[in-house]
Amino acid sequence: MAKESSFDIVSKTDMQEVVNAVHQTQKEIETRFDFKGSKSRLDLQGEEIVVVGDDEYKLDSVIDVLKSKLIKRGVGLKSLEYGKVEPATQGTVRQTIKVKQGISQEIAKQIVKDVKELKIKVQPSIQGDQVRMVGKEKDELQAVIKFLKERDYPVDLQFVNYR
Repeated sequence: MAKESSFDIVSKTDMQEVVNAVHQTQKEIETRFDFKGSKSRLDLQGEEIVVVGDDEYKLDSVIDVLKSKLIKRGVGLKSLEYGKVEPATQGTVRQTIKVKQGISQEIAKQIVKDVKELKIKVQPSIQGDQVRMVGKEKDELQAVIKFLKERDYPVDLQFVNYR
């Protein structure tokens, strides 16, 4: 009997990289000329980033700087969930950005459904906030990885524990 191989599909965000990107963004805001005298700032509270700007234009500028820093640090932008823009104190505006961790049940079910439609001999199973793929042929598992990378899911997918 052939030994079964498997891998896990996860969506994890490295929070240390997010912390570093937030600090880099804050430093850049403090030194940039177009933010001189601005009340714009970022605060990281757990897995939420609170962005404050003088107006919506400044808020968008801060978020653009944050996105560029996150991309440079290898954090996928699909792992960010943007809240609505709210008025804040002293005439500023605020937006909360949540950093998502894990694969939701709906997305996991969609992944399982898509893999089953491929008609490849692998067994997908949902395990909490991740999906495990088990199959006898490593080539089939690699075909599933290739297929999932080509699909556009609303979360960043990583493939781990390949054995």
